[in-house]
Amino acid sequence: MKSLKSWLIPGIVLVFVLSMATAVQASNSNSIDEKLGLPIVVYGDALSDTQKSDVSELLEVSQHNEIDEFTVTGQDIANYIGGNPNSNMYSSVKILHQDSGGLNVDIVSPDNITEVTKEMYENALITAGVENAEVSVASSVAVSGHSALTGIYKAYDAKGATLDRDRMQVASEELDVATSIGEEEGVSQDEVSSLLTEIKKAIAEQNPVSREEVEQIVQEQLDSLQIELSPEDRERLVNLFDQMRNLNINFDEVQNQLDELASGFQDLINDEGFWNNVRTTIQDFFRSLRTFIDSVLN
Repeated sequence: MKSLKSWLIPGIVLVFVLSMATAVQASNSNSIDEKLGLPIVVYGDALSDTQKSDVSELLEVSQHNEIDEFTVTGQDIANYIGGNPNSNMYSSVKILHQDSGGLNVDIVSPDNITEVTKEMYENALITAGVENAEVSVASSVAVSGHSALTGIYKAYDAKGATLDRDRMQVASEELDVATSIGEEEGVSQDEVSSLLTEIKKAIAEQNPVSREEVEQIVQEQLDSLQIELSPEDRERLVNLFDQMRNLNINFDEVQNQLDELASGFQDLINDEGFWNNVRTTIQDFFRSLRTFIDSVLN
């Protein structure tokens, strides 16, 4: 019995330690934050019932006690960004609003979102004015991923937090430019995302007042990252960021949101309520563990 005890206790304790923090945090995530509202899920309207069920599983909808559910259509893409009203909408999203922590996007079906990366989504959503949210993107079929952006716009609109239409349109154009550069120029998705972010940072620092100054910033960042584009795609970038300049978008948000995301982990460490829950869970666990071991050894 002594040998049984020698491996049984450490083994159980190891399993407990690995799962404890996740279990405590998960138990809290199911509660409804009355100030921030319910989680929002927006499904693409082209999904079949089976596909919708698959997407619901990917987005872990069942882990929430209640959700606000909407559907995004081709007409929505026409209304929000002037797109084709006959578009088939497959990619879907879940949005959890936060008090702080910045913006974080998680593509939970990466094999089925073929063109848009999480960094591209984050860049475009910051341009559109979205902040302090956890966004999950999913599709049960292979799609480019563009319609997810429209789904997010609809979610905010439906909840009475309508985003600026001009910023939404520029953000959608940013996504189009980002994906087309990667496809046509052979530039990696990571390089495109880095280019967009560095241009925004440079604009925040230099505060250009003319198209010529924007053009100079774009060229400087292309040179710095050693990215070569066709004259046409270079012009598209200049046009895009000149539109942003005219909208007076605060590009400091890019860095601020990253800083806030990092600070969110520190907030968890300093959360007294979290550690109280951990302590209670530990106490309950060891009481049960003692009872179990006594029953085995006696």
